[in-house]
Amino acid sequence: MLRESWSNGEMEKWSDTVSSTPRLQHPNARSVTARKNGKKKRSTAFALYEVIIGVAIFAVGVLALGHAVENCLNASMLNAEEERVRQILSNRMAEIQATPGFPDAAKELKIDTGYGVVRLIQKSAPAGLSEPDGGKLGGINFVVLTAQWVRGGVSQSKHIAFYVYRPG
Repeated sequence: MLRESWSNGEMEKWSDTVSSTPRLQHPNARSVTARKNGKKKRSTAFALYEVIIGVAIFAVGVLALGHAVENCLNASMLNAEEERVRQILSNRMAEIQATPGFPDAAKELKIDTGYGVVRLIQKSAPAGLSEPDGGKLGGINFVVLTAQWVRGGVSQSKHIAFYVYRPG
């Protein structure tokens, strides 16, 4: 069966039967595959505003990540500073417990750390403990160690309290 139709001002003839002759085409018309490829290229391309929006989202993400890293570094520094102060208190407590004789009633030390100067204040007094039957317990001192330092213009402190027994 042979059909005729008019398109683009020229007559086309084609048949329903398969033939070995190629279909006639207008000389300026693009092939079907060229039309499909052209549509693919147009639909997969990015517009400038899409790229700008993508870069803006990426920049916001990078800034947020930078802020998070800064917070982690600050927290790590604060943790290291407090660990240093705990170590100072622990070392002084071990010194007092290992030293023979009663601890000093009052003593103040200034210790320079990598984070600034820490004032270590020691106060000691007899504990005044008694047994259940009312008898006084002697040779036991109550010691309080206080570490004071300044961080960012704000005074900070930590203290530890313990008993020291010296037979006598």
